[in-house]
Order: sequence, then structure tokens, then C-alpha cells
Amino acid sequence: MNYQSLLKTTTVLALIILFAAISVPAITIRSDILQVPFKLERNRVIIPTSVNGSPAYDLILDTGTGFDGVYLFHKEYADEIDTTGSIEVHVPGAGSGEASTAIMIESGSLEFGEVSVDSQRVIISKSLHTQGFPTDGVIGWNLFGHYTVEINYDTESIKLHDMTDFKADSTWVSIPITLKNGLPFLKGKVEVVDGETVSMTMYIDLASGDALELLTGANQKYTLPENLDSGYLATGLSGDIHGYRGWSRHLWLGEFMLSDIATVFAPEKVRSKQEGADGILGNDCIRRFNVVFDYTNRKLHLKPSKYFRTAFEQNN
Repeated sequence: MNYQSLLKTTTVLALIILFAAISVPAITIRSDILQVPFKLERNRVIIPTSVNGSPAYDLILDTGTGFDGVYLFHKEYADEIDTTGSIEVHVPGAGSGEASTAIMIESGSLEFGEVSVDSQRVIISKSLHTQGFPTDGVIGWNLFGHYTVEINYDTESIKLHDMTDFKADSTWVSIPITLKNGLPFLKGKVEVVDGETVSMTMYIDLASGDALELLTGANQKYTLPENLDSGYLATGLSGDIHGYRGWSRHLWLGEFMLSDIATVFAPEKVRSKQEGADGILGNDCIRRFNVVFDYTNRKLHLKPSKYFRTAFEQNN
């Protein structure tokens, strides 16, 4: 299956809302600021993670994963991991079909970078939609829910700061964010077609390898451009997503302006389950900055990375 079939897993985690909160996990730390190395592959942050002592799985860092644990894409991992006491669950996500099925345990242990954590939820997909995905799963709230997360795309490293200690200096540009269902929302401006600049509410989906996704439908604020390529976009947990690929002239985030942005135009009822969203910022946009997710102070701190001036390409 083509990698595009791996939806930018905001999929995942609409599923978050299904599950009740779990107890605060025990975390073993080995330094004041924890270091987590990652790989940048296919415009996604990949964190090698061991689950219950397994060899390291390649997990996508996902701002949409709103629980302490991991979601694994391949059903055969149930044979590699102790799943005693597992239950079957239904997992909604992006796509036009029904919720997918999975098994879940609450007793997982994870190791990634300098972090060791137990009492973790481990969800293993049984869905046919995820079996061909080329990465192993997603991880998210273990980082974003417990730390101020600094992602350095220049060095491919993450620093996990105590949520009460981080102070952004004058080298950072700060943008206000709000949290809805665990996702960071922000305001930006987009010029899709020449001369039409529109203020939009967007959320960040680091599991998306695209740069900018604009939602089409009754609440659409912009004019759809001409000369779009229509067809299959991706596969989510609930099936395939179809729409259009094209370009936007400009995108403004705070004082920064990006030009000629590869843009996906996807139906809001299929692509996103998030009320009030006009669009989605994927990792092909975010990687153009070194970034700090500061949930405590409801801020996103940015400074240009080495990718800032890299020309956008369609993520076909």
C-alpha cells in the first residue's frame, strides 16, 4: 500500500475521546531535561519506542493521540506483546467507513529516549485499513500531556522540559493556542487564491505529512482554486479519503509568511472530526520551524529551521 494510505493520523485520535482518563503513569527520568532522538521520514517525526520490552517500533509523533499510551497499526504485534486481560474496542477516525476494531490493554510499559513509563494503554489495530501502513503506530500524549515539548528539526532531537519551568527567550516568536480535545488550535491567515486573504482556525496534526489541509463543505470560508487534481488522498482508521490537491498562495503564522504551499482540500465530514476547524497544519508545514509546544501557557513558540525556505512539494 502506498504510504499515502497512512493518513495523517489525526485519525487517531479522535479515538481519544472514547476512553476514560487513566491514572498518572510512573515516569523514570535520567536527567533534568529529557532527551528523545527522532528520525524525520516522509515529513513525519518518528520516535523509536519499545513496548513491553519489544525491539523498538517506529512510532509517529502525533498531536492527536490524547491518551497515555500507543496505538499500533499491525495486528501481528499482539503476538509479540503480552496482551493478557485485553478487551476489544472500536476506534473512530478519519475516513468514510465505520469505526475500526482493535484490542486494548492498560498495563503496557514504554521506553523512548530517556523516558521509561508504565501503566500505559496499548491499542493494537485489527483493521484492514492499517495493516499496510509502513510505520508501526503513533505516540503523543506521553510527551505533550506531561512536558513542554521542544522539537528541533535541525538536530532531529526533542527536549522534554518540566511544564512549569520553560521560559521562552526573545529568539522565539510566540503564538497563542487553545486546546480542544487535546489538540492545539491556533489562528492564522491563508490566501488560497490571489487577493482573497481569510482568517482561519486551524489545528496542528503532526501525524499528517502534508503541509496544509483545508476543509471543504458548508462552513468553507475560501474560494476553491481552479486546476485542482482530484482523487484519492489517504486512508484513515475509518476508510479512504478523497478530495483535491492544489496550491495556496500564502500562509501567515504570527509574523511568519510561507508562500506557494502545497494544499490538500478534503471534505470536512470525512477528514476531520473537530468542530470549528477550518483547516489543519501538517508536519510539512511545522518542520519549517523549530517549535515548542507550551500547553501550560497556551503558547506555540517558533523560530525558523533549516527547512524554512525549502520549496513545498505535493505529497503524492
